[in-house]
Amino acid sequence: MIRVLMICLGNICRSPMAEFVLKDMVETRGLAEHFLISSAATSREELGNPVHPGTRRKLTEVGISCAGKTARQVCKADYERYDWLLVMDSSNLRDMKRLFPDDPQKKICRLLDFSKQPRDIADPWYTGNFDVTYDDVVEGCEAFLAHVLHP
Repeated sequence: MIRVLMICLGNICRSPMAEFVLKDMVETRGLAEHFLISSAATSREELGNPVHPGTRRKLTEVGISCAGKTARQVCKADYERYDWLLVMDSSNLRDMKRLFPDDPQKKICRLLDFSKQPRDIADPWYTGNFDVTYDDVVEGCEAFLAHVLHP
């Protein structure tokens, strides 16, 4: 079982988008039973709130449901619960390094660190561009899957 936690600031835009895109990818490939995928926030700002309407709209547009998802915060137990803690940007990475300063198992990294062009995924809460964020999330999820399935 490969256990993945997607992480962003509020857990209403990027990380739930990444959670449900990756779930769709593994389902489509017939690998869903080999993965546990979830998402969480580094902050408490949006706890309990549903996925942002822009993310819901974009996921619906591509045939992916995120129904029932509400924001939750990363907790200490997540380090042992998950094999990968994949953040969306450098700011999230700094927040996670504060929570888990040692990261002895090197579980924490940016999602796009697996791609050919490692970089941050822009927050559509600020940019308003959910299409660009979606494209980056898809790129990161594809690269991550290639990494874990064909190391």
